Formats: sequence, structure tokens, C-alpha cells
Amino acid sequence: MHIYEKEKKKHEDGLGKLRKKQSLLGWLRLGIIVLAAVIAFYLFTFSLLWGWVSVITGIGLFLAVVSVDIDNNKKIDHLKILVKINEEEIDSLNDNFSYKYEGLEFLQPLHDYAYDLDIFGKSSLYQLVNRGNTEQGRRLLANNFLTPLPVEAILERHEAIKELAPQIGWRQQLQAYSLKSPVTTPTQKRTEQWLGEDEKHFTGDYWKIIVWIYSFITVATAIVAALGYLSSGIFLLLFVLYFFISGSLSKKAIPSHHYLDSIVKEIDIISQLIYWVEEKKFSASLLNRLQNSVQIENQKAHIQIKELKGILNRFDLRERSPIIFIFINSFLFWDVRQMMSLNKWKRKNKLKLSFWYTLIAEFEVLNSLSTLHFNYPEWTIPAFSKEHFALEAKNLGHPLIQNDQRVSSDFSLEGRGKVALITGSNMAGKSTFLRSLGVNIILAQMGSPVCASMFCLSPNNLMSSMRIADNLSENTSTFYAELKKLKTIIEAVNRNKPVFILLDEILRGTNSLDKHTGSEALIRQLIKQNAVAVLATHDVELAKLENGFPASVDNYHFDVQVEGEELYFDYKLKHGVCTSLNASILMKKIGIEI
Repeated sequence: MHIYEKEKKKHEDGLGKLRKKQSLLGWLRLGIIVLAAVIAFYLFTFSLLWGWVSVITGIGLFLAVVSVDIDNNKKIDHLKILVKINEEEIDSLNDNFSYKYEGLEFLQPLHDYAYDLDIFGKSSLYQLVNRGNTEQGRRLLANNFLTPLPVEAILERHEAIKELAPQIGWRQQLQAYSLKSPVTTPTQKRTEQWLGEDEKHFTGDYWKIIVWIYSFITVATAIVAALGYLSSGIFLLLFVLYFFISGSLSKKAIPSHHYLDSIVKEIDIISQLIYWVEEKKFSASLLNRLQNSVQIENQKAHIQIKELKGILNRFDLRERSPIIFIFINSFLFWDVRQMMSLNKWKRKNKLKLSFWYTLIAEFEVLNSLSTLHFNYPEWTIPAFSKEHFALEAKNLGHPLIQNDQRVSSDFSLEGRGKVALITGSNMAGKSTFLRSLGVNIILAQMGSPVCASMFCLSPNNLMSSMRIADNLSENTSTFYAELKKLKTIIEAVNRNKPVFILLDEILRGTNSLDKHTGSEALIRQLIKQNAVAVLATHDVELAKLENGFPASVDNYHFDVQVEGEELYFDYKLKHGVCTSLNASILMKKIGIEI
């Protein structure tokens, strides 16, 4: 918090200085106009030449000050973004991040666990972690939440985030560049589609000869006419001819220009982002490999991107200075030259463009995880076991619960054919604990630090059945919806997938006898199939399964202390079966006569 406040103040102080400079430049522009007008008026009374010299000098000085002012305004906008970034980090540390991008477009209702574990939406894990602003970065982070990474990739990420976490200035600059303008998936697809198309016009080497011969003839004609060896009438006729020849060829270049014109702004942002990454020296193997992935013939990618932006800007001459364009295009085949440059650039870079977006997305995800590591240094980097199944956690908590309210617990589970049964009172913490397990496993398997002081697990496919809702459009009841979810879990178990299952009060939509019978049968089946599960239930009768399967069933509970008609929860996981219940007290409080 102290560091972010310090960074915020540093940028605010910088903003104050730049705004003073902005004000001075405004007065300076006005002063130049007034002074130039007075001097010009005075000199014109003596000499027409010196009068025009003063006017031209005044315009030159004015434009120079305008250029400095434009650069100053860009710096102001950049510092505003950096101030905003630090304000949002302060908000995040104060558990105020529910206004951020929710990522709901990535939520898959039929996903193995996403709907159950607050991955996306308001006050979600995605909002807590995400620092990406490009569509590619946001999507990659979402995919990492939904699909676990291989252990090798996770360990590489650990090395990278440890290196990036303390480099707060560098990380925030990367974030600031991406906030200047959106970098979108449609632009990426548009550019990739263009790169995938065959070159149609001005592709042969003979066009180089044609352009130079044509330019020599047209320029020579202009020089001869200027020297008086060619009449103005004949030169005018030749110019009209040059105009129509160049115009007919320009029609073949215009479609490519229009197709790519819309990406110029995004290309500029991509260039800044990649430049910022490429110019940094890293030691982590993942960071170095990402840097090298975009190089072409040992030339850095941002140089190639800058070259593309230059070509597209030169194409824009027709809009920015149409009169100048008419002459340059007529005499020098301007559009043809740019199209030839574009074709050459395309041949050289067509296989590398997708790597630009991959690089940016990967670094945005790494920045997100590094920020998490920086913001919560008490969280641990998880370790991994090769044997399935192993899970051991010390001081495990839920990352979305405020630090001063979070209660942590220790938990371990080892071996196959294991079921941990958690009984307990209403509101005592069973569901929250299941979600704590699930959320931290997701974080661990995407290469993130986790909310625990120690965390070790074996790679697994997490599956859960916790939040079940009916679906009126499909005429599906809550009970049938839950059966469908359990069916996918059973099928995964039967395929011997290395799954870890979280179940919260299963079969709640049926009568108590069927619920108990079905729950017991499912637990027996999971043990028989060597599956691993944690199941929270109010059905304390299920705890007796430990007697029949002492090596496979472990009982845990959350309890409640009752004093008079008041309830006190400590939210700590304990061994054994829960013996204290609170439903009757709660019912009595709302007016049910017990």
C-alpha cells in the first residue's frame, strides 16, 4: 500500500509540473502570434521581403511550440494512466475491485467448475487477478483459469513472476501502454486474413524497373519545363497523362490501404508494448523465449512493426495532404511504391504476426500474476507432487475474503480412493472451505501464488458440483440438472482421469431417504473407482462410512458454539464429526415455534 501511494504521488507531482508547462506553452503560443503580427506589420512598412521573412519565422516558431505542446500533452495523458493504475491497486488492496472488467463472456455454464467457484463476474477471482487490457491478454488469462497448465509450464511461470514481481515501475508502464487504445481480436483476425491472402498487384521484380524509369521520365519532364525548354501547354498535357496513368494504378493499391487503415492506431500500441518488452533484459527462461519468439532474422519485432506503421502512414498522404499527393503520385508512382513496400514487408513478416499478439497476451498474464505475488507476499508459490493424489495445505484461505476476516485452515489428503467428508452447522463454513480448496487449486495450476502459507498438490482435473440451478428454457429441474452434472463426474472417474472432486450437499432436490441412499452409493462408487473427493454434507449419518472404510474416508467438521440463543462461529476446520447443530435455533429466531 505504501509503495502504491508513493508511486501515485510521484506521478501526480510529475503531472503538476507538466500542467504548468502546458499553461506556459499556451501563453507562449499567444505571445508568438502577437509579437509576430506586430513585427510583421512594422517590417512591411519598410520592406516586403523582411515582412514575409518575419511572417514565415513566426509561423515556424508557432509550429515548433505546438509540437512541444503535443508531446507534453501525451506525457500528461500517460501520467494520468499511471496515477489511475496505482489508484486501482490501492482499491484492490482495500478489497474494492468489483467495478473492474468481469470477464463474464468467458463463463461456460457447463464447465467442470467455473460456475461453482466465482471465477468470473462481480467480486470474482478474475477481477482480483486480471491486469490485462488487450482482448488477447484477457482471453488467455480466462483460458488459464479454465484449463490447467502442464507442470513444466507452471514452473517456468514461477521463475518469471518471481523476477517480474519487484519490478513495479516496468510492469506498470507495460500496463499503461495497453490502456492507451484497445488491442482487439477483430484487428488481429483482420491482419491475419490480409497476411494469408496471396499478393495480387505489383509483385514482380520488373515493377522496380518500371517505377524508376517512369519516375526518371516524369521528373526529367518537370526539370526541362522549369528550365524553359518545354512549353507550359505541352507540360500540362503530359501532367494530365501522368495523372491518369498513376491514378489507374492507384486503384489497385487503394483496397489494401482501406483494409489496413483501421489498424494503424492499434499497430502503434502493439509497437510500444513489444518495444517495452524487447528492450528489457531478463534472466528467466520463459521471458527470454518469449522475447526471441518475435524476432525476424535477428531483428527485433518492434522495428518491423514500426516499418509497417510507416508504410501505412505514407499511404495516408492522400487524406492528409491531397494536393501534395496528386503531384507526388503523378510523378513518382507514390501508391505503387507503398504497395511494393507493403508486399515486401508482408513476405518477410507473415509467419510472425500471430507471435506479436501471443507475446503481448503472455506478458499481460505474467504481469497479472506478478502483481498478485507483489500485492500478497504472504501467499506462497505452490509445489507439485508427481504422484496422484496428494494435497497438503497450511493456513489455506479464500483469496476473495478480506484479509482481516479470512479464517485459514490446514488440510491434507493423500492417496487414491479417498473421500473427505465435511459435516457441520449451517453457515459454519463448509461451502466456503470447498471453494477455498477449488480456487487455490485453480490458481496453483495456472502458475499463480496461492492463498496459503504452504501448498503442495499433484496435477489434477478439478470437477465440482456445488451451485445447481434449474433451467426453465430446457424444462430442467434442479434435481435433474444436478444429476447431469454428477453424470459428467462419474464418466470422468470411469475413464480413470486424474480428477479431484468437490461436492457440496449433493442430491438436495429429492427426499431425505433417497438423498442419503444416493449419497452413500456415490461415495462407495468413488472409493471403488479410486477417485478422490471432498464432500460437504448436513447428513451426519454419512460420517459412519468411516467405520466401513477406515483407510478411505476421513471425517472433518465445522462447528458452532451456542450461548443461550446466540451463535458463535470460528470457521476453523476440525477433525471428526460435527455434533453441534444450529438449524432449530435459526428457525426459532425467524418465528417458527420449535
